[in-house]
Amino acid sequence: MTVETPARFSPLSEWQDTLARLPAGIEVRELPFLTHLTLRLEPGGAAAQAVESCLGVPLPGPLRAERSGDVEVLWTGPDEWLLIAPEGRRNDLSAQLRSAVGDAFATVTDVSAQRTTLALSGDLVRTVLAQGCAIDLDPRVTPAGSCLTTLLAQAPVTLLVRDETPCDLRLLVRASFAAYLAAWLTDACTEYREDGG
Repeated sequence: MTVETPARFSPLSEWQDTLARLPAGIEVRELPFLTHLTLRLEPGGAAAQAVESCLGVPLPGPLRAERSGDVEVLWTGPDEWLLIAPEGRRNDLSAQLRSAVGDAFATVTDVSAQRTTLALSGDLVRTVLAQGCAIDLDPRVTPAGSCLTTLLAQAPVTLLVRDETPCDLRLLVRASFAAYLAAWLTDACTEYREDGG
């Protein structure tokens, strides 16, 4: 008996052409199917130290993120982090983390299907996002490495600032809100289009 792998669909597969036609100064593209793992453990404990050694970076503190190779570690709560890695890293990264924590009280949970990621870059990114976000996106307030959970146009998102100049952000959004957010971004960019529409 042959078991077929179920087809996977990007939450924004129907929006790719629209997002590709945004005005100069902002580029938005979806990064679907990334590995997303939630890690929960006691900060500063032996398990945390073992995970830090395994990853090669410290677990970040409040509102911060760290990067180690192709893995980004985002602070999401007092004893919780989100690890983001390329597609296909789910099994090996989970195994590495579970091996590092050993018998300590900790959890590693695969939440990859829960959300999608939007990569935003360009000079207009902060200006466009400011139309629907209460967070001050000035680089002096939210420099590279900032990681904030907020609302963007009333949609819950995690906003990760990867670089300041040129602006390079990631928006992590639940799959169920992805199309709504793509529509909002398209509308928010209307005034910056040369053709006016």
